[in-house]
Amino acid sequence: MSYDFNNDLPIYLQIIERIKMQIIKSEFKPLDKLPSVRELSCIYEVNPNTVQKALFELESMGLIFTERTNGKFVTGDIKVINELKSQTVDKMVGEFLTSMQNLGYSKEKVIDILKRQD
Repeated sequence: MSYDFNNDLPIYLQIIERIKMQIIKSEFKPLDKLPSVRELSCIYEVNPNTVQKALFELESMGLIFTERTNGKFVTGDIKVINELKSQTVDKMVGEFLTSMQNLGYSKEKVIDILKRQD
């Protein structure tokens, strides 16, 4: 499977975002083992060092951890995952509201539109 990367953002940051979304969507569940660096580099068709940098950042964020000789795993801390979900939703809603305001819609009008969609 080939991934299209945006040239405006470093690839390792895009990999971080993709893995974060996989965690949010439970494609990677708490305590799931992640594919190896080599496997991920094949999946994303990038240099293993790029994948390693992304995984290092994810580990720094507390979203994954390493078990020596066993590989990398998704955190089992549900609070961390829920915080990631909350931050992601806040960001997406903020971007959506900004886009709607740029089109001339107030927050109240957007809320009315969303209520009609229900």
